[in-house]
Amino acid sequence: MNSDLITSAEEIQHRVRQLGKWFHNINLRGIQTAPEHFLGDYPTFKWRQFERSIPSDLSGKSVLDIGCNGGFYSIEMKKRGADRVVAIDMDDEYLSQARFAAEVLDLDIEFHNLSVYDVAELNEKFDVVLFMGVLYHLRHPLLALDLIREYVADDLFIFQSLQRGSSEVFDPKPNYPFSERDIFEEPGFPKMFFIENKYSDDPTNWWFPNRACVEAMLRSSGFTIKSHPEEEVFVCTVAETPIKHVIPGKERLSYD
Repeated sequence: MNSDLITSAEEIQHRVRQLGKWFHNINLRGIQTAPEHFLGDYPTFKWRQFERSIPSDLSGKSVLDIGCNGGFYSIEMKKRGADRVVAIDMDDEYLSQARFAAEVLDLDIEFHNLSVYDVAELNEKFDVVLFMGVLYHLRHPLLALDLIREYVADDLFIFQSLQRGSSEVFDPKPNYPFSERDIFEEPGFPKMFFIENKYSDDPTNWWFPNRACVEAMLRSSGFTIKSHPEEEVFVCTVAETPIKHVIPGKERLSYD
């Protein structure tokens, strides 16, 4: 046990406020970090809908949390006994919050200021990779998925993204002639909506896929969808079927 563990409710409350506005509502020894979150008890309510899709015992496993924000999912992975949890984010404010949350809960989590585009720098593959609520904030979302698949995902991949548009999933043919136009009007055809300015006052909300687009992108990047336990969450594994695509600076890759 860490002898310097912060246990005073007053001190925890003071530091929570000092660290700015939290997006993750985390219970820090009875103190909630974002009790007035506009989504409610977020992300706990979402976690409850898919937590059974992740092994309850992660002993001997390594976990990478990409875009960790305040650290909610990193904390849950460590609570399940993961030997090593690495959490990355590009926002120093979120990283400070996450480090403080881990400190209060006395959990050994490794934090780095790192972009999803730079995951190769970790020089390691992980048993479980979490990619929660990040895709739609990226200028280059498909590249991010390709890089995750190539450099850090070894087995289980947990993906979540805000979605808009139809929830239908269209079963496309292997190919279409150049003259085909009607297919693009099908509600279940993969679509990605581009936000040029702001959505929900956030200038980093760039891309909103529909469900068919999420599934197509995951397959295209070399993942096999195993389950869809929550509206926005997809539980995947690394695909065995060869997939070919291009990563800048790399030859064509073949997953087998």
